[in-house]
Amino acid sequence: MFLLKKGVDLSTLIQNQRQQESIIGFVPTMGALHDGHLSLLERSKSNQHFTICSIFVNPTQFNNAEDLTNYPRTLESDLRLLSESGLCDAVFVPSTEEMYPNGTIISEMLDLGHLETIFEGRYRPQHFQGVAEIVGKLLQLVQPDYLYMGQKDYQQCMVIQKLIALKKFPVQLITCPIRRESDGLAMSSRNRRLTPTQRSLAGLLYQCLVSIQAQQEHKDFATVQKECMELLEKKGIQPDYVALADAESLAPLDNYDLSKKMIALIAGSIGNIRLIDNLML
Repeated sequence: MFLLKKGVDLSTLIQNQRQQESIIGFVPTMGALHDGHLSLLERSKSNQHFTICSIFVNPTQFNNAEDLTNYPRTLESDLRLLSESGLCDAVFVPSTEEMYPNGTIISEMLDLGHLETIFEGRYRPQHFQGVAEIVGKLLQLVQPDYLYMGQKDYQQCMVIQKLIALKKFPVQLITCPIRRESDGLAMSSRNRRLTPTQRSLAGLLYQCLVSIQAQQEHKDFATVQKECMELLEKKGIQPDYVALADAESLAPLDNYDLSKKMIALIAGSIGNIRLIDNLML
């Protein structure tokens, strides 16, 4: 497994792989790796791709300075996990100065449309501009044929698809299924920060999504939404939203519409740790 810290060294590796007619798969991460990340790498390797993983905690996508400070950083164990998995051909671990030589600023504000004003866009101002900034930089460096991302960050995947279209990047986005813990909690790097008591509550987010799915032919969504919000608040989880949307456009839906492909989305905080999840209906 190649370990690279400089963009120039990554470019040399990419050039060599192109000369060998390799197909390149890319998995961008912020580290604190778990089985969800490994499933993305596994998908790439199963397609016989030369698989590159990046580890970089991107400062421009954090609208909360405390969240950036507290984000788990476990580089040594991450590299060991990648090496032992055999799923990664190269890992790119740049410094902040390498990715932002002119300072941690967003160089271009993209027109992301309604994706920037709803759900995560509403609760995390400029978050998606920061995501688009760093993913754009990484795509320019890695030049992958395929980009693998997880469905847990569904809205983010839609933002990246928009980025690819706007910038005409020659890459195909592959969105992979959510990996879950035994109680349904979506695997996330942030889960590491949960205390045992908080962790016992976190599975309620998934239970709410399952309830939304199960009730779609029996109740109107407003009723189910109210039940979920009340349950979360009663148990000590502060919900930001419990929502229903058109899965194709992410346009919010006021009620179930069985003629559409729908997605249920949820976000809430347990203490100062914010978690998100979703479920296709």
